[in-house]
Amino acid sequence: MSEYQKHMPIIENDYDDEDFVFVQENVRLKDKVYKQTSFLRDVWNNFSKNKGAVVGLIIISVIILFAIIGPMISGYRYDQIITSQQSMPPRIPGLEKLGLFNGFEKGENIYLKKDMMDIYHWFGTDTNGRDLFTRVWEGTRISLFIALVAVVIDIIIGMSYGLISGYFGGKVDMVMQRFVEILNGIPTLVLVTLLGLVLPPGMSSIIFALMITGWIGMSRISRAEVLKLKESEYILASRTLGAKSFAIIFKDIMPNIFGQLITMAMFSVPSAIFTEAYLSFLGLGIPAPAASLGTLISDGYKSLTVHPYMIMSAIAVLALLMLSFNLFADGLRDAFDPNQKH
Repeated sequence: MSEYQKHMPIIENDYDDEDFVFVQENVRLKDKVYKQTSFLRDVWNNFSKNKGAVVGLIIISVIILFAIIGPMISGYRYDQIITSQQSMPPRIPGLEKLGLFNGFEKGENIYLKKDMMDIYHWFGTDTNGRDLFTRVWEGTRISLFIALVAVVIDIIIGMSYGLISGYFGGKVDMVMQRFVEILNGIPTLVLVTLLGLVLPPGMSSIIFALMITGWIGMSRISRAEVLKLKESEYILASRTLGAKSFAIIFKDIMPNIFGQLITMAMFSVPSAIFTEAYLSFLGLGIPAPAASLGTLISDGYKSLTVHPYMIMSAIAVLALLMLSFNLFADGLRDAFDPNQKH
């Protein structure tokens, strides 16, 4: 025993059982056992808990349904001009008895004035006498088609470009990313305006513009995901076993990030719809007599102070589309997140 240990005071432990108290004496602690479910079931359970996302999905479904059947049930064609029915306010059977959408404008029943009490226009008519209910849902078809094209472009071009760039890295990644930066530096409006000088205004110019710049955001997201996964053990094992690079990219890496990429594709839908709307509003989109939400808003804006109802229906559908797709995409993002399981 050292001299230091000899001179140390001896301290006796004077403890009894009352000095030790359980923090949770009467609570049983046990692990929570989760019921075994499939990945898609987990995604749906997480998605259904997000009330905003469910509401967004319902609104999208209703809008798609009306876009399909709306032009069929109205009894009018989207390009049908009836000069005797110009600038007629909305009139809906059933609701008119409640004082809503009863065909009155500035205190006067326009339908009674024109002796057309047996005619109904649910959203009214424009200055050319075309039924706005038909034109709004016809325009919604075009907006939804643009949204579908944007998703396909994102998945096919953007995802593939980002996966290849991130996996190979080095000089390949540097060249591909510099090309993306050059494209991203071109304003979309300038690009579409230049395309309008070469291509006739319409769907082709909008789709071509989306093909040039609409996939850049998706390519960056997919590239970032690949950079996180390409050094994983299962990727190294596939490479060791002789798997080809493209087989690893599209069979090993892509399935593990497909949920995040689908979510990002959904977030690109409102942007594509808005792009079509403001290009049509500026006269660079869908030409007359075809209808789109942008052209309807542009036409209604010209008569805003005299007939405000001409713009309200198109604005309402466009706002609901963009809001519901944002809610839906937000719910998908949380549903595909494995940390959301409770």
